[in-house]
Amino acid sequence: MRNSDRFEDWAVEVIADANMFFLATCDHRGLPTCSYKGGARGFVRILDERMLAFPNYDGNGRYLSMGNLMVNPNVGMLFIDFEGQLRVRVQGTASIDESDHLLGDYPGAQFIVRVHATEVFRNCPRYIHRQRFEETSEYVPRTDHEPPIPEWKLLPELNAYLPADDPARGEPAPGEAAT
Repeated sequence: MRNSDRFEDWAVEVIADANMFFLATCDHRGLPTCSYKGGARGFVRILDERMLAFPNYDGNGRYLSMGNLMVNPNVGMLFIDFEGQLRVRVQGTASIDESDHLLGDYPGAQFIVRVHATEVFRNCPRYIHRQRFEETSEYVPRTDHEPPIPEWKLLPELNAYLPADDPARGEPAPGEAAT
């Protein structure tokens, strides 16, 4: 299985149909972290033979992955097609654009991340468990749906990490009465 610096047809097919991937970044100390990124099918777009883009949706406010990109733009991405038992790895450099023209295509997105691919390759599919997609998370933003506030965002210890305009600020924590 050879490496390429371009998105060939087989990789485009897997990535364009993906509703999730894993994103590896490194922090300011050089320590790696890996995050799950999910969205509606097709939320990752191949823009040209070497560039892809995806939206960043709100999380816990700690910006572990996206904050890391501000210090070290090198990323690893792993796409897994569980039904077709395929894996695609993408290595590249990422950039964040809060005013990217694609932002309007992604309701609820905070900004767009673009990744310039330096390596794209198949990964051995032997140990991929065959699984079928069941349903999209109710938290995935979309035009015709207002996602609920996740209960974990109401935990007092996370409140300081939430942006000032987050709808979870000011809501009662689980088990507390509204004031």
